[in-house]
Amino acid sequence: MEATQTIPEWRATADEIWAIVRENARGLKELRESQKETDKLFKETREQIKETDKQMKLTDKRIGELGNRFGDIVEYMIVPNLVERFRELGFEFTRTHRDTEIVDRKHDIVLEVDAFLENGEKVIIVEIKSKPNTRDIDDHVERMEKLRKYADLHNDTRKYLGAVAGVIFNEGEKTYALKQGFYVIEPSGDTFSITEPTGKYRPREW
Repeated sequence: MEATQTIPEWRATADEIWAIVRENARGLKELRESQKETDKLFKETREQIKETDKQMKLTDKRIGELGNRFGDIVEYMIVPNLVERFRELGFEFTRTHRDTEIVDRKHDIVLEVDAFLENGEKVIIVEIKSKPNTRDIDDHVERMEKLRKYADLHNDTRKYLGAVAGVIFNEGEKTYALKQGFYVIEPSGDTFSITEPTGKYRPREW
């Protein structure tokens, strides 16, 4: 009697197990299908990211080219009139130079100067950007230090001052430039104006 009772119980348990196995198999199949769909989405997303990155690089390149053109425009607008504007601030410069490259590899001095004005006592070095940022201003400080070193090596005892010119000058960057002791040159009506570091800021001499 006991034998005939255990067989049906065993078969019922086996059926349940197979039912669970079949259910798990269906679940695994659905999971695989879901994984395939997920992989497809990831692939499409990666392609979209690559395309977006490509477009961003192209945009950055175009912005850079546009910035260079603006810089050229500013340079040609400003440089011819710098002497007169600085005369209004008490400077008498006798010579101006534009797009000057200084190379002294022996002393690790390689730099470019957008414009500079000079006389027998002072030199003003002008950095021109379409939209100056703090990094540009820091770079100009470094440029001024290298120029001072170069001047000392050539027995040039004149005082060197700096200026930063731009089409667009945000207030924060303008204040930062003045804080570094630079003159700030920016558009004003049909011409441009020069803001001198005053008050708690002073023109810095190198």
